[in-house]
Amino acid sequence: MIILSVKNSLLLSLLLVSATVNTFGQKTKNMPEKTGITENINIKNGKDKPYNVLSAFEKHVIIEKGTERPWTGPYTSFSEKGTYVCKQCNAPLFRSGDKFDSHCGWPSFDDEIPGAVKRKPDPDGIRVEIVCSNCNGHLGHVFEGEGFTNKNARHCVNSVSIKFIPAGKE
Repeated sequence: MIILSVKNSLLLSLLLVSATVNTFGQKTKNMPEKTGITENINIKNGKDKPYNVLSAFEKHVIIEKGTERPWTGPYTSFSEKGTYVCKQCNAPLFRSGDKFDSHCGWPSFDDEIPGAVKRKPDPDGIRVEIVCSNCNGHLGHVFEGEGFTNKNARHCVNSVSIKFIPAGKE
């Protein structure tokens, strides 16, 4: 009886691993292929244009939902006027007027451009992940109720997930 239970457990484990591999296989068919130093995203955006070429680290953060180390991104202490767009698909996400210094080590915004960002429960069960509404690229997390600004929200964003377009060049 115990051997049968172990066999059933092993069989169940193999089925779960197989299902997981199939799920990852479906996701990875659209994942980047090596093209030299950077990796090319073969997914198309809504206008039939390929997404931007991402470096291995950008792919790690944007596609695989990683994070950059605090205080390392170029936009943490950046204060120029303009718009922040998605690094993967160029969709406008945040305005410079909504950026504030939260002293957390990542760029912080207390608002997003309407409809630009989707919120999803984070797998950790505690935080709320934010992704680009256009391409589902990982941006970071949103925190509410901290009292940093009157809007009472902090979109904590990886600098590597965004790029800045100066005012007048948007």
